Amino acid sequence: MTIQTLPSVADEAAALLDRLGVPRAAWTGGTLPARSPLSGAEIGRLPETGAAEAETAIGAAHAAFLAWRDVPAPRRGELVRLLGEELRAAKEDLGRLVTLEAGKILSEGLGEVQEMIDICDFAVGLSRQLYGLTIATERPSHRMMESWHPSGVVGVVTAFNFPVAVWAWNAALALVCGDAVVWKPSEKTPLTALATHALFNRAAARFGGVPDGLCALLVGGRELGELLVDSKLVPVLSATGSTAMGRAVAPRVAARFGRAILELGGNNAAIVTPTADLDLVVRAVAFAAMGTAGQRCTTLRRLIVHASQYDALLPRLKQAYASVTVGDPRRPGTLVGPLIDAGADAGMTAALEAARQDGGTISGGEAVAVSGGGHYRRPALAEMPGQSEIVRHETFAPILYVLRYETLDEAIALHNDVPQGLSSSIFTNDLREAERFLSASGSDCGIANVNIGPSGAEIGGAFGGEKETGGGRESGSDAWKAYMRRATNTINYGRELPLAQGVSFDVG
Repeated sequence: MTIQTLPSVADEAAALLDRLGVPRAAWTGGTLPARSPLSGAEIGRLPETGAAEAETAIGAAHAAFLAWRDVPAPRRGELVRLLGEELRAAKEDLGRLVTLEAGKILSEGLGEVQEMIDICDFAVGLSRQLYGLTIATERPSHRMMESWHPSGVVGVVTAFNFPVAVWAWNAALALVCGDAVVWKPSEKTPLTALATHALFNRAAARFGGVPDGLCALLVGGRELGELLVDSKLVPVLSATGSTAMGRAVAPRVAARFGRAILELGGNNAAIVTPTADLDLVVRAVAFAAMGTAGQRCTTLRRLIVHASQYDALLPRLKQAYASVTVGDPRRPGTLVGPLIDAGADAGMTAALEAARQDGGTISGGEAVAVSGGGHYRRPALAEMPGQSEIVRHETFAPILYVLRYETLDEAIALHNDVPQGLSSSIFTNDLREAERFLSASGSDCGIANVNIGPSGAEIGGAFGGEKETGGGRESGSDAWKAYMRRATNTINYGRELPLAQGVSFDVG
């Protein structure tokens, strides 16, 4: 059998960046190294944005906002439509660059770019639907209504695991809402940000008349994110990352009365009931728990299985875990690529050891040697005697903890007894169980699914979660309201001045 020879990661990245229109000066000769998790090789060295330069960019974004807010919303939507066109044309190249820089298999890299295209489509339609309400008033010859107005500069801080889609979720909505955007991407994935920024600039040139600084990119470390956190010119900050990051960000934004849209940790679970279709369960678990090498915020991390299904399900899961192909995500047939770096690999090792200390039985989890280097691990199943502290902790790696239960009340209690509250699911053919899980006394997560896994959310619904997940909502539904400010308006079209609540205040 002939094994396809793949180009070096560095050579392929350079070719993709050239085709995507990123100037070589933007990713060579700087101080910030960009490394590919496929091999650990350096694939770029970027000039970093200085603090003074970043402050200037924020100021320019504010000035751009002052002009952009007066552009009619449907016209603003036209810019986002053009961005979607540029993304469609560049989908193959940008998706492959996501694979090289974030380690996703090719279909997931392409799927991430498709998310960007989809949110652009959603936002274009939204640009004609930024509606308020007309509200009944107790005063005669009066009309009361609410209206929505642009907020200002939206700061966007993104994580490595969705290096471009999360920016698009925020930017597409912010732009049609009349806001400017300043983006600080993860320092682990700066090249995909450069490519996305180049595509936006291409769309802006086609649009014509985009205010200078409307979309800015800050390349560098944590200090740049802190500038966005503390800037009074940034009324809205969307930050995606760890719960620890959220704990640091939220009080600082609140101290200046800014608004934080936080997308933090997830420790997502699925309940498998006595009536569950195990064929469906195995397929759903395989993607939800092993996809993106367990490095999604919506990754399935806990499987809560009814005792009557446990002995039938576990051997099938073990077979699926043993058969999955781990390796270079560019190769056809690969389903699990690398962990992002050595720190993630060490975190997985420590979590598996803690699970063993807690009485867990581990299947899988071994290191996999792949030509060229990188940190590759076989996904792990950890059968646990109870929900110990390590099970309640989010480890960003492909580890699935498996627990037994006897009653639905017990399963829901286990499900909710973690600090995080992002995504959840139940597998059942019992309508009462499904409805109970979706009810106020069921899942306490921002996303609750029936007969599908917790990952793979569509852009049409609002994305986000509760508790230590941060409470933020992005993407679909009415998430757009977080990027705007609300005004309640009352208009008196009569000649009298009646006061609300029957108050009488006659002068003269």
